[in-house]
Amino acid sequence: MTLKYIEKILRAKVYDVAQESPLDYAPVLTKRFNNQIYLKRKDLQPVFSFKLRGAYNKIASLSDQEKQHGVIAASAGNHAQGVALSATKLGIKSLIVMPQTTPEIKVNSVRAWGAKVVLHGDSFDDAFLHAKELAKQKNMTFVHPYDDPYVIAGQGTVAMEILRQKTDNIDAIFVPVGGGGLISGIAVYAKFVRPEIKIIGVEPDNSDCLNQALKAKRRVTLKQVGLFADGVAVKQIGKEPFRLARNLVDKVITVNTDEICAAIKDIFDDIRSVAEPAGALALAGLKKYVETENINEQT
Repeated sequence: MTLKYIEKILRAKVYDVAQESPLDYAPVLTKRFNNQIYLKRKDLQPVFSFKLRGAYNKIASLSDQEKQHGVIAASAGNHAQGVALSATKLGIKSLIVMPQTTPEIKVNSVRAWGAKVVLHGDSFDDAFLHAKELAKQKNMTFVHPYDDPYVIAGQGTVAMEILRQKTDNIDAIFVPVGGGGLISGIAVYAKFVRPEIKIIGVEPDNSDCLNQALKAKRRVTLKQVGLFADGVAVKQIGKEPFRLARNLVDKVITVNTDEICAAIKDIFDDIRSVAEPAGALALAGLKKYVETENINEQT
């Protein structure tokens, strides 16, 4: 199964729309924590997120008949923009269901990329269920934000880039976790090529669906999730991501809102980039990890 994923990652069509994002050295953080720290710049993609990779890879894999019927997705923002851009690029109609709590800037961005938007419910899960119903009614293909092999493979290209950009020692890769598509894709590729690298997931302490699933040794559904880091506010880890992560992820760290805010400031101070809360998760986890573990280098 791992070899099949490696092949999917290597064949992923993400670069039709995405670019290889830089791995930026963070000098201030490196000096402060006495560890070499690098930040993978997902914010430099056309939709300011890695989500474009998986969305395009999935939509590009559809049959001509499926493309004719169009695609539908549920998202709080970043996956929505990725699906909208990808569908427009391929000449396919798209419909996005977003929670009513979604920031207006993200709703407008999705519409600007050519998608129709339906606002429904107060959380991702509400939007997800409504999108699945609409997919059946309209005979459209549902593009899952994380629980799909093509989506996972698309996100896995992030690890491919990291290992190509930094060929010397990497002790750990810290990955934000929502539904698990990114961390499972990164883990599959990184562990196959360089199994000594630790894969460490980072979640908000009020949305830790992977952490709780690993403890229970099965997927669990959280009663509620915090919305500060709305991009990772998922009640249950994906089925396929969990199958991969339980065997490939070395550790999961949870962080609170104050730690996420501090990481947003740290990123700005170092590289003058304003990260979303979900985007700052990895650094928040890294800082917490460095305080308790003695390692020489992190990415």
